[in-house]
Amino acid sequence: MQEESISAFAQFESLLGPADYCAPGIRLYNQDCLLAMRKLPRSLINLTVTSPPYNIGKEYEQALDLNTYLDWCQQWIEELYRLTSDRGAFWLNLGYIEKPGKARAVPIPYLLWDRIRFFLIQEIIWHYGAGVAARRGFSPRNEKFLWYVKNELEYTFNLDNVRDQNVKYPNQKKNGKLKCNPLGKNPSDVWLFPKVTSGTDRASPERTDHPAQFPVAVIERIIKACSN
Repeated sequence: MQEESISAFAQFESLLGPADYCAPGIRLYNQDCLLAMRKLPRSLINLTVTSPPYNIGKEYEQALDLNTYLDWCQQWIEELYRLTSDRGAFWLNLGYIEKPGKARAVPIPYLLWDRIRFFLIQEIIWHYGAGVAARRGFSPRNEKFLWYVKNELEYTFNLDNVRDQNVKYPNQKKNGKLKCNPLGKNPSDVWLFPKVTSGTDRASPERTDHPAQFPVAVIERIIKACSN
């Protein structure tokens, strides 16, 4: 596996040039995603986990009109489809967008539904516990990941790598057999991980300057389950 990683990195660097950041097992490129992906050969990537800009006017994005934004999403997702291996997966996190006169919060993936060639396996809910308090609606406490695959019948899924060992009755049996897998239970499609907090005396140990940082535990579960 290590030799394969080294070979993959060498291939990336031969096509994209030197990485902007290098560390063991890591290469980071700061490039236009569409231009960079178009330089890469098909079926190169086994897993993509991404949370692109939501197009809601944050300081790190340029807000586009809705149709232009959806067209852009379709372009990079289509390019990613070409790059994804036959057993590969694509995990997408996108938030909500307001549609004046129609809705306060439309889930962006719903607007991309008929534009994505990947096969949707499941929607995963990340419940992060704390957040802003709403006054004219329920306070938001979750984000959603859509788990897509290239091949609906043959895809990588390593459940044993992410089983939850917090089992209430681990030794309970039925007809002489354990009811629960000895390695733990399926963690389900609702994941309970605290968000990465900021602020004096309350910042998470893993906090960086990123304005929308995911907990390592969330991404680690995806990588362990959906790649080798």
